[in-house]
Amino acid sequence: MHNKELIVKFYSAFQNKDAESMVSCYHPEVVFTDPAFGTLKGIRANAMWEMLCISAKDLKVEFNNVSTDGDTGSAHWEADYTFSKTGRKVHNEIDAKFKFKDGLIIEHTDHFNLKKWAGQALGFKGKLIGGTNFFRNKLHQQTNLTLNKFIAEKG
Repeated sequence: MHNKELIVKFYSAFQNKDAESMVSCYHPEVVFTDPAFGTLKGIRANAMWEMLCISAKDLKVEFNNVSTDGDTGSAHWEADYTFSKTGRKVHNEIDAKFKFKDGLIIEHTDHFNLKKWAGQALGFKGKLIGGTNFFRNKLHQQTNLTLNKFIAEKG
């Protein structure tokens, strides 16, 4: 499978909330980074996608601009969903960068505007503090706590 097809398979699986197919695109030593979770490695990155697929009741994912050049790639994707903690609607626009090794994704970095996301997910308070390091650090703590609980419950 070519690297471009790998990215398409990954996001097509995400559209279908098929975490198993998503993580089959990842190298066992994958490093995932985004503004919400920080950096996750290996099985923690896999578990994050599984958790998101299971918990996302009304998630809609669209992707485009998939391109690759040798061992790197990129894509643009958008997610529409209800943020469970507040019940607020979120439309997040994400730019993804990839690196490939052994025919799989070894690095996946998602970039999005955390302040804009926080404003949608949390309302006025999010707009106010969503761009601060304090908020980013608190969010990393919360998301990783939720992920730890998910992994523990899964066994």
